[in-house]
Amino acid sequence: MALCEAQGLTIAQAMQLRELTHLEQAEAEVQKRMAHAWEIMKNAVAEALNKELTSMGGLIGGEARRLTALRLSGKNICGPLVSKAVAYAMGVLEVNASMGLIVAAPTAGSAGVLPGVLMAVQEEYGFSDEAMTRVLFNAGAVGYLISRNATVAGAEGGCQAEVGAASAMAASATTELFGGTPQMCLGAASNAISNLLGLVCDPVAGLVEAPCQKRNAAGASGALVGAELALAGIENHIPFDEVVAAMLAVGRRLPPELRETALGGMAATPTGCSLCQQIYAKGAQG
Repeated sequence: MALCEAQGLTIAQAMQLRELTHLEQAEAEVQKRMAHAWEIMKNAVAEALNKELTSMGGLIGGEARRLTALRLSGKNICGPLVSKAVAYAMGVLEVNASMGLIVAAPTAGSAGVLPGVLMAVQEEYGFSDEAMTRVLFNAGAVGYLISRNATVAGAEGGCQAEVGAASAMAASATTELFGGTPQMCLGAASNAISNLLGLVCDPVAGLVEAPCQKRNAAGASGALVGAELALAGIENHIPFDEVVAAMLAVGRRLPPELRETALGGMAATPTGCSLCQQIYAKGAQG
């Protein structure tokens, strides 16, 4: 914030400046790398919508296509923006779980949130690829601050650290895309994290499939809510740095069973345990 205020920069511009300074690369090269990341994100969404994908554990596959069919039928509950964001976010998790190419943003388990939100926003509002690439630097700055001052690892901080961070990144980037100030961007990020504070990490059978995929959907919709609140001038009363610190503190208080070990939460339910046995029995037979 101090840098943005002193030099009149957006968060995206401040992050680009950091990349140019610390990586000692030309601006064109930095832009090219981010544009490549955006292309991978878009391709992952397209793959989920156009191919029949089967995850390694067999727990997910085809959800993005079913959600898209529901939206196109006109019978969906959410509006087109949220419906697209949810479908696209879930689709990227299908690609990840079937060993496809994704961008970890900030992790593989939360990789659907950012592309889901940004692609839906681009389609609904007509933003250019250049604009989307630009705000990815904003998202990167938020992810960098969270990883530097807390964690983005489910094993350390629960799913609040993965999907929560991804939701914060998407909320901040969307806010800048719509002309929000740096303060609004961080307010949107704070909204997203605080609304997912305490979210546990409990992957069924230890696989990044269920309930991870649906949590990406929740993170995507939460990011849009966080951005809208900030753009409306509704303040998050706790500063971003303190929100991140609170997330870390909460994550450290979560028992090990609720931090990616698959020993608690949804993974420890009778059905979760049964699915685990079925998956690994098939693996042993194969």
